[in-house]
Amino acid sequence: MSDGGDGPMLFGSTSLAARIERAECRLLADSAAAAARRRPGSSVFAMPLAGGIATFTSPGAPLNKVAGLGFGGPLDEDALAAVEHAFRERGSPVQAEVASLGDPSIGRTLTARGYLLQGVENVLGRRLPMASSAPPSRLEITPSPLEELALWLDVVVTGFASPDGQGVPSHESYPRDLLEGVVADMATADGFSRYLARRDGVAVGGASLRLFEGVAHLCGAATLPEHRRRGVQSALLAARLEIAAATGCDVAVVVTQPGSKSQENVQRQGFDLLYTRAILVRTL
Repeated sequence: MSDGGDGPMLFGSTSLAARIERAECRLLADSAAAAARRRPGSSVFAMPLAGGIATFTSPGAPLNKVAGLGFGGPLDEDALAAVEHAFRERGSPVQAEVASLGDPSIGRTLTARGYLLQGVENVLGRRLPMASSAPPSRLEITPSPLEELALWLDVVVTGFASPDGQGVPSHESYPRDLLEGVVADMATADGFSRYLARRDGVAVGGASLRLFEGVAHLCGAATLPEHRRRGVQSALLAARLEIAAATGCDVAVVVTQPGSKSQENVQRQGFDLLYTRAILVRTL
């Protein structure tokens, strides 16, 4: 399936954005299901909303959000009010990630209800298969089974807890124990595969991959601070692109902070900026 032109550049069409947003919604739904399995009786929920989804996994978690709006019909304000009520019952603000290629009325509806812009994130993609531009690496990239989940979590969470200073700072930050729980929920969701990068047998970085409707969602990538600027992210990216292409995916997607080192790394490997997401938040 092709969503762009005949050249190597991937064009950010509305149809491609709809596929990516569906994949994002499925990722959130399966992560919420994993959270519910890990914590039976908790206040986890996943609610459909205007072709998108609203999820809550635990107080203060980054998976507490609304995503995928603007591609499945108009936003019913009664349904939105029910979602807002569910978040309010759990003492949580409502964070909506609104794609720039979605229905423009979504943003107008949300801002009229008191949602304020808190940040922006970039969605980048590239065609598959496509020759990798990554240089040869001395790193060993291997799948990380559930038996070594603790090691994978330690590497990835440590990397996330020490963000790179390049680019626009994220509007979010989380304590380590909360981040560990959230990453564990995502990493154990159906369809997730985890990878570790090792140098001389020592784990120096980690990442994950999720496949849905031909979209390879490259996520959860982090490098230990002392091993940065040494090709770890490029090696993890190249390995996952090869795996995704071998499974028949036709597009790979990465979400980054604007101007970040992560965005720089993926653009060097042929990713194009497809669209942005506005982060709109309604406080309690």
